[in-house]
Amino acid sequence: MASNLWTEDQFSCSVCLELLKDPVTIPCGHSYCMGCIKNCWDQTDHTGVYSCPQCRKTFTPRPDLGRNTMLAEVVAKLKKTGLNPCPAKSYAGPGDVPCDFCTGRKFKAVKSCLTCLASYCETHVKPHSEVTPLKRHKLINAIGNLEQKLCAQHQRVLEVFCRTDQTCICLLCTQDEHRSHDTVSAEAERSVKQKQLGETQTELQQRIQERLKDVEDLKQTVKSLKRSACIEIKESEKNFTELIRSIEKIRTEVIQLIGANEKAAVNQAEGRIKKLEQEIAELRRRNAELKQLSETEDHIHFLQNFQSLCAPPKAGDLPSVTVNTGISLGAVRKAVSKLKDHIEDFCKGELVKITKTVNETAVCTLGSRSSDRHLTVNEVAVYSLQAPEPRNRAEFLKYSCQLTLDPNTANRILCLSEGNRKVTLRGETQRYPRHPERFESWAQVLCREGLSVTRCYWEIECSGGWASIGVTYKGISRKGGDRSCILGFNDKSWSLDCSGSSYTALHNKKHTAITAPRSPRIGVYLDFNAGTLSFYGVSDTMTLLHRFQTTFTEPLYPGFGLYYDSSVTICQLN
Repeated sequence: MASNLWTEDQFSCSVCLELLKDPVTIPCGHSYCMGCIKNCWDQTDHTGVYSCPQCRKTFTPRPDLGRNTMLAEVVAKLKKTGLNPCPAKSYAGPGDVPCDFCTGRKFKAVKSCLTCLASYCETHVKPHSEVTPLKRHKLINAIGNLEQKLCAQHQRVLEVFCRTDQTCICLLCTQDEHRSHDTVSAEAERSVKQKQLGETQTELQQRIQERLKDVEDLKQTVKSLKRSACIEIKESEKNFTELIRSIEKIRTEVIQLIGANEKAAVNQAEGRIKKLEQEIAELRRRNAELKQLSETEDHIHFLQNFQSLCAPPKAGDLPSVTVNTGISLGAVRKAVSKLKDHIEDFCKGELVKITKTVNETAVCTLGSRSSDRHLTVNEVAVYSLQAPEPRNRAEFLKYSCQLTLDPNTANRILCLSEGNRKVTLRGETQRYPRHPERFESWAQVLCREGLSVTRCYWEIECSGGWASIGVTYKGISRKGGDRSCILGFNDKSWSLDCSGSSYTALHNKKHTAITAPRSPRIGVYLDFNAGTLSFYGVSDTMTLLHRFQTTFTEPLYPGFGLYYDSSVTICQLN
């Protein structure tokens, strides 16, 4: 018969194990699907050496592929007559157990015999169902590594379980070193273990259901949190809009008040000027008449007009005018400035309360059932919902914030400039007014802005000798010469000291020396919720100098300390 004149190796592709499609024959004589051999060789283009997947013969350069017309016609006829080779799924592929009795190309095994310790394809397993002695053999679905079913010492089948040593053994082992041990058949132990396995599965399924419920509850809580947050944001925006509107109203009223007073004063002054100019004109007219009279040669005319022209001004005609040259609305400016400071301080205090309230809002619980711990909004942000930390400068700049130095905190030997963004240490004393927040003994200054809740990033340029860059709670000591007033020398502040060739990280008097190349620009990244404060050397790449990890409980104020002839500038990032 025609089907006996060919084998699958002649008409199937050894790459895809399917009947040849667009067959091509390469120089070594083996045939493949056009697409299969092209894909194989395309993957080795970079080496310039091409080989046959079967015989491994190499070719250089890459052979041209031409369709084998004769082979294609034969394959087409075979398809029409239905004489296809065995389907590819019958052959053992990667991950399959091959038949131990197939020669040449092996078929996939369907059964393994624990007595013969061999695996068989559909054809070679048939004797186990037809030959009486083989029918007593134990067949299981095909498995690999049958040698693991043999006793390493006696090379006998493992069919007994030693409960004493918790291991599988053969029958000879029960008469040897396991003689006095508690042994049972593998089948008996399997039934016991199967019951335990069922109990474990039941427990796992129960825990899975509990966790699925926890996940669903947490998802619902997150949805509720998002809805609630959306509502609160809208309400907060509404309240802040009304607050801003109220402040704008006060601003408008103050400006109108100043304008009204200005207009009234100007009108009064202009009216007085007009009267004075009229008086000057009248006096000039009389002076001209007197001059004309004094120059006349007619004695009679002189005497007749003298009395009327030389009469002194009537009482009240020449009122005195006192001009206030020191007029100023400075008191108004001070009142407005005091109002601004009062509102800022009040808002900062209230922000701390709001932050604490938001952070203590419980979302779910963590821990065992017996000792659950609340997971707050703040912890949710830290543990699960937090965006990844920036990896390059462009990502850091997304969190850039505007900072300005607070003149009320600056030591008197510090000079602020460039719109309160630069501070320089000078020998002469500046004429700053007295203020309770001013650093008295140490050359330090803080920023106006208190940072909390959100992520913030800013950059600093240092020049000169030594400078300290850090953050602090508002309650840092400002008075006296004690070192506890210095940034990093107390539990309220964290700092990075930058000298000519080294860095030192400080917190609560603890020093950490840092070895890193000198960078003229330092980037500071604060993640308030995560409790991290990081300092970076800024260049083409961001070099991490030091990271503090803690829990921040109050708004943080950026601050700077200077020494010798040094200056610090807060960089404009927008």
